[in-house]
Amino acid sequence: MTLDITGLRVSIGGKEILRGVDLRLQAGRVHGLAGESGSGKTMTGLATLGLLPHGARTTGSIRLGERELLTLPPKELNQVRGGRIAMVFQDPATSLHPMLTIGTQLTEHMRHHLRLGKAEAKARAVELLGKVRIPGPEEAYGRFPHQFSGGMRQRIAIAIALACSPEVLIADEPTTALDVTVQAGVLRLLRGLCDELGLAVLLVTHDLGVMSAVADEVSVMKDGLVVESGPRGRVLREPEHPYTRALLDSLPDAELR
Repeated sequence: MTLDITGLRVSIGGKEILRGVDLRLQAGRVHGLAGESGSGKTMTGLATLGLLPHGARTTGSIRLGERELLTLPPKELNQVRGGRIAMVFQDPATSLHPMLTIGTQLTEHMRHHLRLGKAEAKARAVELLGKVRIPGPEEAYGRFPHQFSGGMRQRIAIAIALACSPEVLIADEPTTALDVTVQAGVLRLLRGLCDELGLAVLLVTHDLGVMSAVADEVSVMKDGLVVESGPRGRVLREPEHPYTRALLDSLPDAELR
C-alpha cells in the first residue's frame, strides 16, 4: 500500500501553512520528514488524518492506494483514521489518558474498528504489549500510564496505534522527550515493526541524526514546502539544497551523518 500526498496546501486564518507538499510513502519503508519547528511537519501528518483545526482550508490530494482521503465523508474518514492510518504523538504523557488503564486504551478502538469481543480484544492487547516489549504484558494491561517510564509509555502508545493493524503509521517526534539510550530503543522498535509488519512509516523529526538511524528515504521541509527529498544516503551525504546542508552542519557529531 502506498500513501501519495500531492500539492497539499493548508491555510488557517488566512495564513498558508503548507504550500504544496509532495510525499510518497511505501509499504515496508520508513520515510523521514525533517525540518525545524514551524516548518509544517506535524501539520502534514494532521492533514493526512483530517485532524486540522476548525476553519482550516485544505487543497491538493492525499491518496491511500486508490482512495482520495481529502474528499471522504466524515463517517468514512473515521474508519480510515485509526483503522488504516494511525498516529503516534510526541508526548505519551498527554496522548495517554491518565485515568484509564492501559488495557482500556488499547481495546476501545479495537472493539470499534474490528468489532472484537471483550476477551478477544484483551488477548490481542496483551499480544501487542509483548510485541512492543513491555515487560509482563498481562500485568501491564491493568496498570495506568503513570506507572510506566517515559520510554515504556511511548512503546504503549505505539501498541495502541498498531491495535487495528494499520497500513500507514505516522510517528510525530516520538523520541523527543526521551534520553539517548531509550530513544535508540524506540527507534529500533519502529524499524523492526516496519520490517515485520510491512508498514509505511512517516517519521517526523527535527533531528537528522535520527533519520540516519532508521529512514529509507528523507524529505526536508522549510516554510511549508519540501525543499529536498531522496534516498537517505544521498540526502545526508550529498545534500543539494542549502537548507539541508545547514541542518547537517548544525549536528554536534559529524559521525551522525
